[in-house]
Amino acid sequence: MTDHLTVVRHPLVQHKLTLMRDKHTSTAVFRQLLREISQLLAYEITDNLPMTSRRIETPLCAMDAPVLDGRKLALVSILRAGNGLLDGILELVPSARVGFIGLYRDEETLEPVQYYCKLPQQLDERLVIAVDPMLATGNSSAAAVDLLKAAGATNIRFLCLLAAPEGVRRMEEAHPDVPIVTAALDDRLNEVGYIVPGLGDAGDRMFGTQ
Repeated sequence: MTDHLTVVRHPLVQHKLTLMRDKHTSTAVFRQLLREISQLLAYEITDNLPMTSRRIETPLCAMDAPVLDGRKLALVSILRAGNGLLDGILELVPSARVGFIGLYRDEETLEPVQYYCKLPQQLDERLVIAVDPMLATGNSSAAAVDLLKAAGATNIRFLCLLAAPEGVRRMEEAHPDVPIVTAALDDRLNEVGYIVPGLGDAGDRMFGTQ
């Protein structure tokens, strides 16, 4: 673990991740586990959000109570698999602004190709959390952060379910100012750019496609 990378080793996170890795886990269960694990990871990545206080009345007395400070954070899903993490986090932070970046990986070059980008306004005043289950080569993730920075974002964090060492290095080289939070740092990428041991294609397993 470094300042750039945080691996969440909470027992519930690790248990749910094991169930997701199992190739016999059904699409419905995989989707539910992804929603649950995203909430646990969200606790970690939002641990130091800025706070202020607000005067309220409890049933017993008045008090100065802690509340979030500043503009509502922005969640940006890297399509399509990012939506699985997005749904769980939105249950915790329903007021968050939401954006989408569409990238697919060219299977020959492994380079990202953009096909969609719709982002919230005033990203320069928000904490922006980009979400994608897999940080494999890191090319798509780095390209997505490029787009966020071009749109004005300056405070960006990246949340993923699994990371490969190659992807972490790519992100650290391209965006050393963007911390990564993940449930596991796996061994390596295989010859076609999949994380090993990994869990297969997260989008396919989530949506039941091949």
